[in-house]
Amino acid sequence: MSQEKGRKGVVDTIWDFFASIRLAIFVFTAIGITSIAGTLIEQNAEPEKNLKLLSRLFGPTYAPDIYRFVDAVGLNSMYNSWWFVTLLFLFVANLVVCTIERLPSIVKIVKEPIKPLSETQIDALPIKESIIVSKGIDRVAESVLQIMQKAGLKPLQSREQNMVQFYAETGRYSRLGVYVTHLSILLLFIGVVVGLFKGFNGHLNLLEGTTSSVAYLPNGKEIPLGFEIRCDDFDVSFYEGTDTPKSYKSLLTVYENGKEVLKKEIEVNTPLRYKGITFYQSSYGFAPSPQSLFHFKVRSKTNKEEEFKIPFDETFTIPESNVKIKIVDFTPALGVDESGKLFTYAESMNNPAVLLEFYEGNKVKNRQWVLKRYPNTWVFAEGTIEFVDLWGSQYTGLQVRKDPGVWIVYLACLIMSIGLYMSFFMSHRQIWLVLTDKGKTTEVKIGAWSNKYRNSLELKIQKMIEPLR
Repeated sequence: MSQEKGRKGVVDTIWDFFASIRLAIFVFTAIGITSIAGTLIEQNAEPEKNLKLLSRLFGPTYAPDIYRFVDAVGLNSMYNSWWFVTLLFLFVANLVVCTIERLPSIVKIVKEPIKPLSETQIDALPIKESIIVSKGIDRVAESVLQIMQKAGLKPLQSREQNMVQFYAETGRYSRLGVYVTHLSILLLFIGVVVGLFKGFNGHLNLLEGTTSSVAYLPNGKEIPLGFEIRCDDFDVSFYEGTDTPKSYKSLLTVYENGKEVLKKEIEVNTPLRYKGITFYQSSYGFAPSPQSLFHFKVRSKTNKEEEFKIPFDETFTIPESNVKIKIVDFTPALGVDESGKLFTYAESMNNPAVLLEFYEGNKVKNRQWVLKRYPNTWVFAEGTIEFVDLWGSQYTGLQVRKDPGVWIVYLACLIMSIGLYMSFFMSHRQIWLVLTDKGKTTEVKIGAWSNKYRNSLELKIQKMIEPLR
């Protein structure tokens, strides 16, 4: 017997621990503080980035030691860390136990039907009113029934000798709103856990004209996609007169079993989705190769147009002329210093320019830089040469995500909206109207209560009884 009591005591202790408000406060506080830290510290980033941040916050002397602590406890990858997942499990366990502890009594209240009350009970209600109507009880009863129905109530009726009682309630199930919200939080947790353990968040740098069947996790591990994705083209545009990117786009094609199944142009906030994997436009860079091709649109004086896609050091001809043009130099970002000397000021294609030599026969006639972003440099005596792109020299940086729990999260958000609406905008209200026959007059006594928004109910009752006055 004593062993059974001891075991029961242990179970009760564990149950009380998970049902504790103190546990809820501790877990809420811990999740809040660590989430703030996880927002400040860039997750899954290169150590240099967080070292710079910590140096600004705590100074360069203490930054390395603080970073070692951050790395040791996993604050730089906290959403995948064992302790953060443990906090979430504690939170959910506390939520479930508290719900089991309190829900049965609420369900009992919800299921309890409204019943007629005695005058003494009505007098004890927080909201009460009494008026005398100079009409017989039957006529007043008809008016009260119509008034309550017009107010959106479905009144029940009880009769006793010289007394008629109408009673109704609204929002009975609003008391369950908080538990609907609990359910949504539980679903949200399940969705997040499914995403953490069944999904991934990787990246992929894809050069124009290249294909990949894998993405990469922050630690460099390859993740097979189950299909191939190719970058057909990448383009970036800048605000006029600046090197600030205005937009950047990638034309992507998905291949499966050697066949094209999907083609889409993506940009920031317009991703490509295929088989549960989403590709977001996140960055770009410059990485020229021997396979890169210079793309020109050439027009003669008579507007005859031709397009050329040629490698470096090759030649092309302006239509309807004997002038040959050779590519002799290129820079991704052409700048001019104070002395007028040309130089390359960036490693990305901020202001790409190509140096062309014009030949008549074997003689060099002219040399000129043609800038992609400046149309006034395209004009020549023989026509125009538009520098369209150096194709195959830029890569698109893609964020690659798979989150099979996202639909559970969406469902949780919908259920949470319903639960919050029930909790904050609905109330459980009960109202009784007792009509007592006083001969040529009728006494109408009103009693009501509401679990919240009492003032609103009082105003509603005043509107209801106004026609009786």
